[in-house]
Amino acid sequence: MEFPSFTFNPKEGIDNPALVITDDLEQNMVPRLCHLKRMEGQSFGFCLKIDVNSTFEITNVKQWSPAEQSGLMNGDRVLEVNEDYIANVDLHLVQRKIQSCGLHLFLLVLRAKEYEEAVLSGFDLHVLAQASKGDGWSKPRLCHIRRHPVNGMGLTFISVNGQSGSYMVNTVMEGPAEKAGVHTGDRLIWINGVKASTLPLSTLNRTVKKCGETLTVLVIDGSSESCYVRRKMAILPVVADCQSLPHNAKTIHLVKGRNGYGFLLRQERLASTRQIAHVLREVDVGSPAEGAGMEDGDLLLAVNWEPVETAEHDDIVKKIRGSGDEVTLTSISIPGREFYRKLGIPPLLFHERVSFHCQKSQREVPLGKMSHENVENLHYLPEHTGKIIPKLPQRTSEVFL
Repeated sequence: MEFPSFTFNPKEGIDNPALVITDDLEQNMVPRLCHLKRMEGQSFGFCLKIDVNSTFEITNVKQWSPAEQSGLMNGDRVLEVNEDYIANVDLHLVQRKIQSCGLHLFLLVLRAKEYEEAVLSGFDLHVLAQASKGDGWSKPRLCHIRRHPVNGMGLTFISVNGQSGSYMVNTVMEGPAEKAGVHTGDRLIWINGVKASTLPLSTLNRTVKKCGETLTVLVIDGSSESCYVRRKMAILPVVADCQSLPHNAKTIHLVKGRNGYGFLLRQERLASTRQIAHVLREVDVGSPAEGAGMEDGDLLLAVNWEPVETAEHDDIVKKIRGSGDEVTLTSISIPGREFYRKLGIPPLLFHERVSFHCQKSQREVPLGKMSHENVENLHYLPEHTGKIIPKLPQRTSEVFL
């Protein structure tokens, strides 16, 4: 039996949407990747709002800002934030994701005209975003490895093609590294906060031997690394999937009791680093703070999801007072904060992985220096009774970042 001949035409009636858009992608309907790099205390310098089509639009790009220097333009539509597609996500959660990412931010955007053409043509924007990365792409993985008393870390490194600065990982089957998410053949990008490309192989091996009981590495498979190289995109923890880090920030939702919240907020200089920190102290027995799981000595990271580590003490107190009868605090232990500090990772980066549940909107914290010790007693607040229910987000359509 003879079958009729068939000439393939990617524009006519095929089921794969990625193939349907291929020709149009070649006609410049390709999302742009913008890498925004800010300094400590600096904003990214743009506003984000939801347009009439519930799409995220860039507005008010500040002159000389990280946003402008990255090529971001007013009217651009955001498809992804740090490699995560954000369609149908609440604006305030996208804001929270951006605020928690530290000094680096990656935005995948379409120009306004390209966006309108894509919508009119019925393109799936998610497919468009994925197609810009190519086949075989996946995120890098940040893996925390615990040493086995017999098998050690269960990994070794070899130079790729004998080139200094490019390393491949070999793992022991069912060893600590493999159980932590590292795979044989992965490319090593970063080890204990240091770029692997800056280290000779002998230093890498020495690091594994002398790192103590734990080791944290950033790895990626070879195909995905090629995708990042083609896109000229740096491989950083901010775009990684997290594999069981040992310390996590904690969210505490408080409702005022008869004597207020029942804790002190102190500004102290940490003995280990000599850095100023906002410390939760003197948690009263039976108080709302104790009931919510607050622990004496933990460091305050955020108030109502807004980062406050580098804010002035008085400003933090005002935020808590201005929150009304309820407040949500995010804290971390001192060892946990030191863990993230040594790795150079924002402590809120992987907190609940910005899980996209509705939270209260906040504007960016004015970042400033702190040079004096201060104590604020948060017992004074009046009585409040009732069920503990987190506040719903305020319905604004634009936020500054």
